[in-house]
Amino acid sequence: MEEDRRHWWFRGRLAVLLAVLRRALPPRRVRLLELGCGTGNVLGALGGLGEAVGMEAHPELVAAARAAGLDVRPGRLPDDLPVPDGWAEVVLLLDVLEHLDDDAAGLATARRALAPGGLLVVTVPAYRWLWSGHDVALGHRRRYTARALARRVRAEGFAVERVSYFNTLLFPAVAAVRAWKRLLGDRAHDLARPAEPLNRALARVFALERHLVPRLALPFGSSLLLLARR
Repeated sequence: MEEDRRHWWFRGRLAVLLAVLRRALPPRRVRLLELGCGTGNVLGALGGLGEAVGMEAHPELVAAARAAGLDVRPGRLPDDLPVPDGWAEVVLLLDVLEHLDDDAAGLATARRALAPGGLLVVTVPAYRWLWSGHDVALGHRRRYTARALARRVRAEGFAVERVSYFNTLLFPAVAAVRAWKRLLGDRAHDLARPAEPLNRALARVFALERHLVPRLALPFGSSLLLLARR
């Protein structure tokens, strides 16, 4: 599904992610690779941090990203890699692992792409008990806990630096919506953009976490963020 970069969730996640990267990366331009980059909502912002390359499996999304002037190359995890082994100083898997039949193989490909000491950035949906029609509609295979995600990443040879839940401030509302959807048997996703005043308010609340997640491991939330080193 093509993301709507104006949707509050994408806007909030991007704000959190950029704050985390600015704190974690050295004060110079770096080589970044986003695997499963969609239309380039994040990739376009990564250009401010260095040379950013994306890989995307769906031809229509590749075309849209390239039309926006982004360096996006076709390929599908875990089989493809659009750069030489060891090229990237940062590899991002942003809400990608949950779509893969074999998440370990996807992580192994990401490790191949990273230079020694390079940074892996992963986001995934949290908590199996939040499973709903939203996950079915988006093609998810699983949701994760912090412990399970860290264990999976370590098993592929990474040194995990930190794990935090996020989308914490809005978590009660998200959990309530998912419970209601399960009760109704609703199998639609939650990514239809609400009316703009509400959309803008939700984006602002979510984006407040950019002040928290880079410094704190939040104890709960609807998503997880993990940083690890090769």
